[in-house]
Amino acid sequence: MGLIKEDDRYAVLSDILGDEDHLGDMDFKVAGTDQGITSLQMDIKIAGITEEIMKVALGQAKEGRLHILGEMGKAIGAGRESISDFAPRITTMQIPTDKIRDIIGPGGKMIREITEVSGTKIDIDDDGTLKIASADQTATDTAIAMVRDIVAEPEVGEIYDGKVVKCMDFGAFVNFIGKRDGLVHISELAEGRVGQVTDVVKEDDMVKVKVLGVDDRGKIKLSMRVVDQETGEDISAKMAERDAERRAERDARKAEGGDDEDKSGEDRPRRRRPRNDD
Repeated sequence: MGLIKEDDRYAVLSDILGDEDHLGDMDFKVAGTDQGITSLQMDIKIAGITEEIMKVALGQAKEGRLHILGEMGKAIGAGRESISDFAPRITTMQIPTDKIRDIIGPGGKMIREITEVSGTKIDIDDDGTLKIASADQTATDTAIAMVRDIVAEPEVGEIYDGKVVKCMDFGAFVNFIGKRDGLVHISELAEGRVGQVTDVVKEDDMVKVKVLGVDDRGKIKLSMRVVDQETGEDISAKMAERDAERRAERDARKAEGGDDEDKSGEDRPRRRRPRNDD
């Protein structure tokens, strides 16, 4: 808002171009929303202004503010939940300080790989604050995913997507978090007895695995048998029921076989042990 004053005559000006700053006696800025004023700022070139001038200026500012907000509302009614995918942004995330060296890698190899693959710039502070700069949301998401893969710790009971990296006689090694591998023992590859590992999986196969546990040496035990390979559903309960049914059937067969042996033994005549004097 501006003011032109001469003796007792005055005119309050509404102008957002700034001409009133140079030509007028007052520069009065009023900011706010349709709910009210949020801030004020005033510069004046005269000794002071009257209460009447102030009332006129505030009333005129309100009319102008509501008009501008109305025009803005025609284009966008509320703030966007997220900025444009192509707007420059800096994304901040926190990582454990003991994982900083893993992110950097030997000679900076790992952090260079992340920036080259994602097309981002990354800075890491000593407190574990990691900043990812990019003008592309997809690039930022790629960098975040790579960082999380490196710092992530496998959670027992969780299901992950993985890739078979090596097949051995006793099982298959699966890469499932960043550079982290785990072993799917041959008994955990599929339901029932598996003759050879390569009957179920081959190297480079994409599979779904469940973390069964981590031993004292940090080796990870995985299972494919308890995961539906099509849907990724955890079928541990179903497998446990089937295992219980099979054990019950085996126990029943053993019991039946034992009874037959006992009965057949009763029908056979007993042989007399030879005596020393025979």
